[in-house]
Amino acid sequence: MADVKRVYTFGNKAAEGNGKMRELLGGKGANLAEMNLIGIPVPPGFTITTEVCTEYYAHGKDKVIELLRPEVERAVKHIEQLTNMRFGDKTMPLLVSVRSGARASMPGMMDTILNLGMNDVAVEAVAKRTGNPRFAWDSYRRFVQMYGDVVLGMKPQTKEDHDPFEVLIEEQKAKRGVKQDTELTTDDLKELVAAFKAAVKKQTGEDFPADPWDQLWGAVCAVFGSWMNERAILYRKLNNIPAEWGTAVSVQAMVFGNMGENSATGVAFSRDAATGENIFNGEYLINAQGEDVVAGIRTPQQITVEGSKRWAKAQNISEEERRAKYPSLEEVMPAVYKELDEIQHHLEKYFTDMQDIEFTIQDGKLWMLQCRNGKRTGAAMVKIAMDMLREGLIDEKTAVLRCEPAKLDELLHPVFDKTAIKHAEVIVKGLPASPGAATGPVVFFADDAEKVLAKTGQKAVLVRIETSPEDLKGMLDAAGILTARGGMTSHAAVVARGMGKCCVSGAGELKIDYKARTIEVNGYTIKEGDWISLNGSTGEVYLGQVATRDADLSGDFGKLMELAGKYSVLKVRANADSPKDAEQAFAFGAEGIGLCRTEHMFFEGDRIKAVREMILADDEAGRRVALAKLLPIQRGDFEGLFKVMKGYPVTVRLLDPPLHEFVPHFEKEQRELAKEMGVPFEKIAAKVEELSEVNPMLGHRGCRLGNTYPEITEMQTRAIIEAAMNVRAAGIPVHVEIMVPLVGNHTELRYQKNIIDRTADEVFAERNDKIDYMVGTMIEVPRAAVTANQIAEVAEFFSFGTNDLTQMTLGFSRDDIAKFLPVYLEKGILKNDPFQILDRNGVGQLVREAVLKGRSTRLQLKCGICGEHGGEPSSVEFCHYAGLNYVSCSPFRVPIARLAAAHAALTGK
Repeated sequence: MADVKRVYTFGNKAAEGNGKMRELLGGKGANLAEMNLIGIPVPPGFTITTEVCTEYYAHGKDKVIELLRPEVERAVKHIEQLTNMRFGDKTMPLLVSVRSGARASMPGMMDTILNLGMNDVAVEAVAKRTGNPRFAWDSYRRFVQMYGDVVLGMKPQTKEDHDPFEVLIEEQKAKRGVKQDTELTTDDLKELVAAFKAAVKKQTGEDFPADPWDQLWGAVCAVFGSWMNERAILYRKLNNIPAEWGTAVSVQAMVFGNMGENSATGVAFSRDAATGENIFNGEYLINAQGEDVVAGIRTPQQITVEGSKRWAKAQNISEEERRAKYPSLEEVMPAVYKELDEIQHHLEKYFTDMQDIEFTIQDGKLWMLQCRNGKRTGAAMVKIAMDMLREGLIDEKTAVLRCEPAKLDELLHPVFDKTAIKHAEVIVKGLPASPGAATGPVVFFADDAEKVLAKTGQKAVLVRIETSPEDLKGMLDAAGILTARGGMTSHAAVVARGMGKCCVSGAGELKIDYKARTIEVNGYTIKEGDWISLNGSTGEVYLGQVATRDADLSGDFGKLMELAGKYSVLKVRANADSPKDAEQAFAFGAEGIGLCRTEHMFFEGDRIKAVREMILADDEAGRRVALAKLLPIQRGDFEGLFKVMKGYPVTVRLLDPPLHEFVPHFEKEQRELAKEMGVPFEKIAAKVEELSEVNPMLGHRGCRLGNTYPEITEMQTRAIIEAAMNVRAAGIPVHVEIMVPLVGNHTELRYQKNIIDRTADEVFAERNDKIDYMVGTMIEVPRAAVTANQIAEVAEFFSFGTNDLTQMTLGFSRDDIAKFLPVYLEKGILKNDPFQILDRNGVGQLVREAVLKGRSTRLQLKCGICGEHGGEPSSVEFCHYAGLNYVSCSPFRVPIARLAAAHAALTGK
């Protein structure tokens, strides 16, 4: 344990690590090392590995400090040698930053501390050395505030309360009659430091730590501790980041953006993270530190002239006012801007991806604090990948792999209708931080967004002065986010873009009252529960609900889908029950229908009446009379599907649900049905009682219905075969697959296949013509999977119904799992919801076994999957490895499945 290397140093264009060591050094640590190695100006420092985070949770704080102490003390000496300063020195004190850095980027989810090493002695030394006492005390004030928040737990007491430190700052500004933090004097800042320390003592009962080494160990352990904070856990769940990865900790010599008017700090992107446009963009603040930019407390200025002009136009600010009050970095510090622009080009070309960079300008000198592959919206992801492919930066395979399948979902959501937008009432305009259309009732607190969704199923618009990482769950459950403060790189903007969530930030005219739960803006008063709409592409906020339309999916999206088709092996079909669904799926590139649920057709219009007649019939003759009414209706439905799919395979599942699902269960509806059908109420009530089952999911349904009532299978088969022959007669090719549900043994399937074949032969004889068709089965009963070699003697294809197969394999009811699933996920009993992500070790092994056994009997057996797992990327990946021929999912998940299939083929695990 003692001989393991836990600390890696970097600085002065040298580093012990490199960019390939993300697993050990985290993304931040690896990139800091790599930037040093390629000659980028980076403050010296060291990274504590992710393995230490694991040790922290296994052995505790004291043991980790004991293990780390010798290496950290050597690493601090390394920084001292490169900076000519000393940690804890009375005349030349070294100040450091402490930041988290997991191997996967998690912006804003964990904690950062700046200016560590400050105390009553160091502040005077810094003031004397720089000749700038205001800067020294501002840095001290910031350190006490950050350390108090992150390490000592100085948080708001309730959700209506503000940050306790910010309250003290606001009181000080009010006392001095100033509006900006930068207007506070040195004496004001001294008073604030004293007030901050007093607040810490009052709340914690302890004095604020003065010893720099105590501060450092407190900060390092707090960063490790933040790996398991609520927001970090939630973010990991959302982004499938394993908890066992842990976070690294990077400690760097401080460089200061708050030394005066020749110093600044900023965040920039080599391309637009919202739209993907190839334009350098970002924000900076003069005389500030990095947290000021992302916290949204001060609204920053744009880095480039072009960005500044666009911002001014969006804010209705004249060019004269822009140049005077809000100039770009390009105008204020042209030489520094030129160097920054050259560095961002260098980094993007070197890493061949869009870069998110953080920088500080200290007294005119540029320092790079971080670079990482930037978070981006789904639309930006596709555009950047396709642009970089055209520019020759990446090849086709990289372009496909660069696009995350799940993020395509963002592109498939509706946008505002152009006509509706023309008539919409604009109440305020902010910054277009994350594109999209959002409409919903206003809420002011993150937990209320969760409550509204849980109670009504409607997503709300979360309105905040500025968001913080604690708001993550509410942001996830909201339709969109609106903030009064913050720029394009604020917490709200960055997190919303990462989620693909519509966001308008920096709408400075909003007057938000948390206690009254109201917004006052431009003569409007909006209360909690009132509806507003956000346009994340323009920054406009509209009164009320604005109509939406389907998104346009041509251009780069179409090109990406072409590439996905080129490299994937697995085909993608759609679950579709109507011609409209089939058309949508076909437009998204579905290569067939993998599941047509015939029972869904029975609920439309007058059809349900004929179905109920069939159910209420006293004998077979009565059932056949009712089924004869359904025959032309079903035939017409199937004709519509076959026409849309133009020769691609269409898998029609015979009737699956138990008959009780088609009859009313309450007396009022039963009496109405009796009156409508002209039968006694008692007959209806008795039939409903007769059909009821203790466990209908395992009851009289699927092939059991077809075997006890063969006339149902006959009618459906006739409708399918006649429809196919009618469509083929019109010159449209047809590929028919008839699927028997819920088979548990081969004898059940033989009975059904005999009925299907006999009925088809009758139609062929009547028409003196023939058509090819296949008969297969859904594998959704575990016994069917383990006896698949016998079932394949009869079945010409398998389609795995993984929804029911998951229920029967795990013994979990899909309708009841919500009662214990959160606890199981929290305790680590389950890693995922098995109804969303396929259980590879259980259900997955049954699928593998069934494929192998089935093909041992019928070599060319076609196998697919038709549960909703068919549209979930990691489940699609498993289907590729299991040797399936296709997956089938809902129409709007078809593009996601197509891209996931290409990923599986290209990664070839």
